[in-house]
Amino acid sequence: MHMPINSEINTLKPFMPFSDDVINFLDDLSKILMKEREFPDIVTFGFWIRRANMMKEKAKYDDANERLGRGVVFHIAPSNVPLNFAFTLAMGLLAGNANIVRLPSRDFEQMDIIVSAINALTSDKYKNLQPYICFVKYRVDKDITDKLSAMCDVRIVWGGDKTIALLRLSPLKPRATEITFADRFSVAVINAEMYLQAENKKVIAQNFYNDTYLNDQNACSSPSIVFFMGKNKDEAAKIFWESVRLLAHEKYQLTAVQAVGKLSAMYKASTVISCTPCENIDNYVTRVKVDSITENLMDFKYHSGFFLDVNISRLDEILPICTDKLQTLVYYGVTPQEIRTFLQESKPKGIDRVAPFGKSMDFSLIWDGNDMIRELSRRIVIL
Repeated sequence: MHMPINSEINTLKPFMPFSDDVINFLDDLSKILMKEREFPDIVTFGFWIRRANMMKEKAKYDDANERLGRGVVFHIAPSNVPLNFAFTLAMGLLAGNANIVRLPSRDFEQMDIIVSAINALTSDKYKNLQPYICFVKYRVDKDITDKLSAMCDVRIVWGGDKTIALLRLSPLKPRATEITFADRFSVAVINAEMYLQAENKKVIAQNFYNDTYLNDQNACSSPSIVFFMGKNKDEAAKIFWESVRLLAHEKYQLTAVQAVGKLSAMYKASTVISCTPCENIDNYVTRVKVDSITENLMDFKYHSGFFLDVNISRLDEILPICTDKLQTLVYYGVTPQEIRTFLQESKPKGIDRVAPFGKSMDFSLIWDGNDMIRELSRRIVIL
């Protein structure tokens, strides 16, 4: 960590969102991280925090000069997504706060690279920001969580429902707020006719691979159910899944444990819902063809290249699974206007994000329906 975590962190002055110091710091961090070509996720983060993008984000907030950070933000990062800790830290800084970031319990080389780069910058050029960035790593310990929670003005929990329930046993200050990112799932919709007409099927497969296999479908925004819509759905599905399989066979490292886990998930689904396990040539794509759409389909999602495949005629047929657990709708061959019409007419309880293939992992300051700059800062009204 950068500094001893004690009551002194609560004396740090917050600053206005998108301060020059923070944007300069993130831009210098970006220049370091963009050289880490071995890790595409690091490069993605580095590209997102570059100055040009931060200035573009700043332009969306016409009230930034009337805001200050809320104070201290305690971030609890998930254990299965290597770079979430970096994105949530960036949001806390951009909103004008001091930050205590609990790092993932698992060891990730990407995490070590970014933490080292931040330490280097804040030990030299950006010493003024050093007290605003504190990394901690500890096993589940309620006493520690109690102390950190009691110090913060906002607690952000990135984790499953069980994690959130456990952390809520640690009380917050009376005026403190909490933002939680609970268990979610995502789906994809493919217009079969548009897909069959496409000449760039390898690019489409690569984009879908980026949405799913790059993070083992562990990210909430990774599709686990794929809907084929329109005419010639079976033909489109056959070509699409073979294209994805060939790519995964080339790029993805499938372990024996993952293969057995997917087989178990397939058997579990087939005993409960109306479905047919598809022939899987080499287990790089494990697919279950589902006959009807029910709300409990999400209970059978898995990871490592496991997909539920469903045919639909119209977009509104997915409504049964549009619960508050549904986060992202990823699409190919469906127009944004078709999706807007669906959202306006059907008014689904779920769906916080809509993204084309290849963009489901793109980070945004608006996440799960929360405008994080405004959530992590307070607006001062001058009458």
